[in-house]
Amino acid sequence: STLKRYVSFVRFKPRPPPLIINMTDHAIVWLREDFRLTKNSALFYAAKNHKYVSVIYLYKKNSFEDREAQKWLLFNSLKSFSKQLDKYKISLETLACNSYLEAFEKYFIKIKNCSFYWNKVYEPNYLKFDLDIAQILKKNEISYKIFKGNILNEPQEVKKEDGSPLKVFTPFWKRAEKIYLDKEYSAPDKIKVKEKKKVLFKDQFNIEVILPKKTWYKKFENHWLISEEEAKKRLKKFIDGNLENYGKSRDIPSEFGTSKMSVYLSAGLISAEEIFERCQNTKKGQGYRKYINEIGWREFSYSLINNFPIMIKKNLRKEFDNFPWAKNESHLKAWKKGLTGYPIVDAGMRELYETGWMHNRVRMITASFLVKHLRIHWMEGEKYFRNTLLDYNLANNICGWQWVAGSGADAAPYFRIFNPILQGEKFYPKGTYVKKWIPELKNVSDKFIHKPWELNEKISNYPAPIVDHNEAREKALMAFQKIKK
Repeated sequence: STLKRYVSFVRFKPRPPPLIINMTDHAIVWLREDFRLTKNSALFYAAKNHKYVSVIYLYKKNSFEDREAQKWLLFNSLKSFSKQLDKYKISLETLACNSYLEAFEKYFIKIKNCSFYWNKVYEPNYLKFDLDIAQILKKNEISYKIFKGNILNEPQEVKKEDGSPLKVFTPFWKRAEKIYLDKEYSAPDKIKVKEKKKVLFKDQFNIEVILPKKTWYKKFENHWLISEEEAKKRLKKFIDGNLENYGKSRDIPSEFGTSKMSVYLSAGLISAEEIFERCQNTKKGQGYRKYINEIGWREFSYSLINNFPIMIKKNLRKEFDNFPWAKNESHLKAWKKGLTGYPIVDAGMRELYETGWMHNRVRMITASFLVKHLRIHWMEGEKYFRNTLLDYNLANNICGWQWVAGSGADAAPYFRIFNPILQGEKFYPKGTYVKKWIPELKNVSDKFIHKPWELNEKISNYPAPIVDHNEAREKALMAFQKIKK
């Protein structure tokens, strides 16, 4: 039954794909989130073994209804990758569909003398699609092969000695890193130029339609160039100039302290393997270790949502199902717009809306403020980040929010409540970051930049705090005590 097959799948016991039935002239590579030439296993295999290669992107509209920022990222990824593939005489074709199964049955099983290849996407539903589509292809005697996606290790590879999944980051990453380093680096680097381009479909989907109707995304163009080449340039610049000091500089958003690779990883414009290997080849140090651990958290998040798919819709820790969350639309709206009256929180939320990205420490501060100061359900924050982050990733977003809320694996305790004033004064004492994103505060002195309400005069156009920190903290701790009983 479908249910039985799904339960089997989430425990990582999928039936293995069959061997290639026959080697055909034409390969079709199903593109999902691997917009790169380097370390793209499905594309490499297709180019190596077939005379013609077509890369097909299936645009499933309802997949992006709640991911507005990523529509812009997808549009630009398709444009840049198409230009890259042209140089190799490989076509990139875009088709619209209501479901992947429908598209395969409508378009692909009718094509003769073709083989299909794709890289995995490590979300439970996508892995289930792989099994269902494999059955369709197998039934129609069409050859196919599925490859490892943009991850270091398959989630089922990293387990305890007894075969159970790990819920704590440090032992997980220690084991995962060793497993990967013990392998030969698996994904190949280069593909071959084909002799001739072959196009399968004349009536293709116009990718201009992908862009959001609201043009707020146009601001992103001031901050991002979307291409594999740009991803590699940024990584090199970071490794050469910032990796060594990453342990300290990563907490200071006014500096070029982070790599911002998360946006490029999200679309697969660069691979986790390439980042890991490039860092491995540099001088080791504390900065290297801190940065590599960020790759580890990404791996950990994928492991969690696949071993515990309940996390996608509910708290991993069931006691949080009874947490007395508050419902306050005005507070939620103020948080989204960066009008809470707490400068470091508001600067982060405005940076997000302007650039589609937010500094990592500020993400923790803004998220903590929502779930602990305002006691608004973490799912509201997860939903907003999903819609506005260019680097949105289901695993990272879900696990990150549950970590902050205290309801996930290896989570921060709920009673650990970030003080937005002290956080600002510790990591951003001069207020450069705040003043960049909140021009209303540009003339406020360093002494008051993180608590402008203590000034004698009222600041025009900037609100007073929507909650008092001490009162909000006490209410949060009282709410937490209720689920401990």
